[in-house]
Amino acid sequence: MNEFLRTMLFLPEQASSFAEQVDQLHYFVIITTLIASTAVGMGAIFFFWRYRRRVQDQKTPHVEPTVLIEALFVAVPLLFFVSWFVMGFKDFITLSTPPREAMDVYVMGKQWMWKFAYPQGPNSISTLRVPADRPVRLLLTSRDVIHSFYVPAFRIKQDALPGRYTQTWFTATRPGRYPVFCAEYCGLTHSGMIGEVVVLPGPEFDAWLADQQRGLADRQDAQDVRAERVEPEGSMVEQGRVLATSQGCTRCHSVDGSNHIGPTWLDLYRRRELTTEGKAVEADEPYLTESMMDPKAKVVSGFDPVMPSFRGRLSPPEVAALVEYIKSLRSDRVVLPTPRRGKL
Repeated sequence: MNEFLRTMLFLPEQASSFAEQVDQLHYFVIITTLIASTAVGMGAIFFFWRYRRRVQDQKTPHVEPTVLIEALFVAVPLLFFVSWFVMGFKDFITLSTPPREAMDVYVMGKQWMWKFAYPQGPNSISTLRVPADRPVRLLLTSRDVIHSFYVPAFRIKQDALPGRYTQTWFTATRPGRYPVFCAEYCGLTHSGMIGEVVVLPGPEFDAWLADQQRGLADRQDAQDVRAERVEPEGSMVEQGRVLATSQGCTRCHSVDGSNHIGPTWLDLYRRRELTTEGKAVEADEPYLTESMMDPKAKVVSGFDPVMPSFRGRLSPPEVAALVEYIKSLRSDRVVLPTPRRGKL
């Protein structure tokens, strides 16, 4: 029955863990709408015939409905709308709450392409490789205008906004290739902003990722030997560490837990902070990004609002690298010394 309805409604294949769950809501809404529309249409035809005017001077009779009939006319549609809301809200909570163990991938929309970056490397354009049967969280931003990351087979669609990070997640269930589209008009070549998600079996993905990381390490070693001032191709954590120095972040934020002008970055990620307005905020990716772009929006209690805005000074990949560096600074890890040279 599920396959029949999917075919009749021209829906793409279900290739994620919650694709069927989303489709069930779709089927329920479509079927109840069709039944209600048919009932209204047939009722209208019946009334046209049953209460047609039979003589020239016939008057329309006054109909006085009972309280029970009026209650039914209100309660039945309300029951369906509440059911849709409950099912939809449940799906919304699922789609907006990625598992803690999900693998992170940074996604940047740019006229007119998709760029992907793995925290430990590598980077890619237009092709996102992910493992099957493992949750993947996408952290999305845009370099220019609003884009919308849309994978029909996964039933996910999330806007990518300039100057901030949004997120969505999925667990791919079937190895294969699945198209990616931009679902928000973003310019002249909007229809050509196409990519693909390549879902690999777990061991095959692990082997691919390890091979890519070895290649990045080899290229980074070659750059160090040449001592050239080129863009590092190592992990995002390494790039973020370099940026923290070159942009002057470590002049105000410590990485060892000591007090400084601004909050320490050690154990900052996912820490709950109290703002000067008395509100609690979680230091997740959107908050860290907002703090760089608009530092006076949510000032942590006990600190002065002296941090300058980095809007226009940091590109989306640089912001992502700094966020990954902050995420890596945990007290259960060894904090490496900040390098004195290098440039992203």
